[in-house]
Amino acid sequence: MKILIVGGVAGGATAAARLRRLSEDNEIIMFERGDHISFANCGLPYYVGGVIGNESDLLLQTPESFSARFNVQVRTHHDVIFVLPDKKQILVRDIDNHAEYLESYDVLLLSPGAKPINPFGENALTLRTVHDALRLRELCESSTGRGRALVIGGGFIGLEAAENIAACGLSVTLVEKSDHVMPNMDREMTFLIEKKLHDMGIDLRLKCGVKHLCKGKAMLDNDEYIDYDIAVCAVGTHPDTDFLKDSGIAVTEKGAILVDEQLHTSQPHIYAVGDAVAIPHIVTGKTMNIPLAGPANRQGRLAADAIMGRDVVYPGAQGVAILKLDDMTIASAGASENLLISAGIPYTKSYTHSMPHAGYYPGGRMMSIKLLFTPDGKTVLGAQIVGCEGVDKAIDLFAVAISHRMSVFELAEMELSYAPPFSSAKAPVNIAGYVASNIADGMHEVFYVSDIPNLDPAKDLLVDIRTRKEYNNGTIPGAMLLPLDEIRARHNELPRDKNLYIFCRIGQRGYYGYRQLKQLGFENVKNLSGGFMSYMEAYNK
Repeated sequence: MKILIVGGVAGGATAAARLRRLSEDNEIIMFERGDHISFANCGLPYYVGGVIGNESDLLLQTPESFSARFNVQVRTHHDVIFVLPDKKQILVRDIDNHAEYLESYDVLLLSPGAKPINPFGENALTLRTVHDALRLRELCESSTGRGRALVIGGGFIGLEAAENIAACGLSVTLVEKSDHVMPNMDREMTFLIEKKLHDMGIDLRLKCGVKHLCKGKAMLDNDEYIDYDIAVCAVGTHPDTDFLKDSGIAVTEKGAILVDEQLHTSQPHIYAVGDAVAIPHIVTGKTMNIPLAGPANRQGRLAADAIMGRDVVYPGAQGVAILKLDDMTIASAGASENLLISAGIPYTKSYTHSMPHAGYYPGGRMMSIKLLFTPDGKTVLGAQIVGCEGVDKAIDLFAVAISHRMSVFELAEMELSYAPPFSSAKAPVNIAGYVASNIADGMHEVFYVSDIPNLDPAKDLLVDIRTRKEYNNGTIPGAMLLPLDEIRARHNELPRDKNLYIFCRIGQRGYYGYRQLKQLGFENVKNLSGGFMSYMEAYNK
């Protein structure tokens, strides 16, 4: 077969290498409008900040090395500008000599990727290609110690850009139009992230977009002006599929290519992978664009298998993601609460705070975990974690649980490695499973920090069951103190005609107190999920 591949990097280059491993007989031609067919685009922000020292470290394969190893014709500076499915041809423009020509195919694989959204044109840089990173690093190095940077957008690229530009010695203002950074996460899980940005000296402006950029001045939505030397736009991407217009290849309203379980498009002999495709979210079932390197790599491999007639099925993706911010690690898997609401999927949630290793072993800091699951506990729907050490391990375990439709009870039963420097006998994932299992079983009724402002003192009583020392160091306003170890002796001090809302530091003692009070005949008792620590995070204490 003669197989043409439009675009390289994670999807196209992976597919080309897999196709060659499956057969030496195919003619494979890859078209790439840029210089590079395989580079570490996820590493670009770290090149800007100097963590990755050399440009060559970003290049996974050069066109020459890839061609030599896999016997693939690599045509860089060649832009595919039209697809003619009826004739099984593509129209290609040679950028260097401005010539256009038709190339025929037996099979066409589309991996055009996505391009950054940038409404500000040349007034703002983007961070998508190696050239983008080179230019931004050069500007940062020339501005060290005196420059002012404006980063527009508080998602993954925006936060990574802000961190690495700040590491170059520039002052950074980060603006985000929504009410929180990291839009793939739920609001309450971003409080610690925003505090970290503040601690890093980054000026964060939420619920604030940019109206206009010109000559070093940015006009914000609130009509405030900010001076800047460097502006970076990181508000997202959209599929790079304009060249498919009039091709008959079905796309979504936003231009993402629709594919089936074999990554086949609506046109015969044409497949598509990577950041330009629309795929099912494995939790919600809704078709959506998930532009991440992991799914693109898997799609490239599976599309090559499908092209070669192997029996494969691509189930979709969940969008597992992780981010480093200074010494903090932020990660998510599966669906967020907002995504579940929009999909109409019933769910409940729990918050836990766990050490990454045994508490008595030196070092380690708490990680905050939000777990989303069906009300019966039979399916884990999503997880979000903010912490430091151990977050990567925990999120990957949650991701496996979500992919395999595991229950919260199975999380509790997972047998995981344990030694004091690495984990606990009850690992953070186990703890999340225990807590969620108790909620799903009806053994544990909880309330949340968001419920506190709605409590009515005439009907509801907050009860702090921590120690007096903890209470004196700060509590939720209006809370009565009744330490856990005194509940059996003093429970008659509690009113039986009110709803009792109890809390401890992280929720564990609260569960013990909840069980005691229920068995002492108190009907209306709930424990604060995540405890006082979740309250402190929410109010930036």
